[in-house]
Amino acid sequence: MKIRPLHDRVVVKRLEEERTSAGGIVIPDTAAEKPSSGEVIAVGSGEILKNGEVRKLDVKVGDKVLFSKYSGQEIKDLGEGVVAMKESEIIGIIED
Repeated sequence: MKIRPLHDRVVVKRLEEERTSAGGIVIPDTAAEKPSSGEVIAVGSGEILKNGEVRKLDVKVGDKVLFSKYSGQEIKDLGEGVVAMKESEIIGIIED
């Protein structure tokens, strides 16, 4: 299934995090936290401002982003680890 988010919404697929601690201990799935970084897979057309103009989003498809652990809404129909959120919930873009 494909999705096209509306306005200032963004769809992010969570990136897999390391399952091993710094000391070499393997962390089981039940104890692992949800990843707080992901890759943008779809973006809306932009935020509608009070004067009616549309402001383009700063993120684009393919950007790796950082967001808080509890932001967005999980979308089960698109697969494991897919989250829809407002662009304002994104903390920053991860640059290589």
